[in-house]
Amino acid sequence: MPGGFRDAVGELEFWRDGVLGVRKRDGTLVEISQDTLVAAKVVPAGPPRRA
Repeated sequence: MPGGFRDAVGELEFWRDGVLGVRKRDGTLVEISQDTLVAAKVVPAGPPRRA
C-alpha cells in the first residue's frame, strides 16, 4: 500500500470474489482486496469489562 501497511481489526463477514469484508467494532464494514492482504490472525476475545 502506498504509505505503508494498514490494519483492519474486526470480524470477517465474507471472503468472496477476491474481496474480504471485515466488520469493525463500531459496526462499519471495511472491504479489502485479497491482493493487498499480507497477514491475518485469529484474535481471542478479551476478558469481560469490569463494571
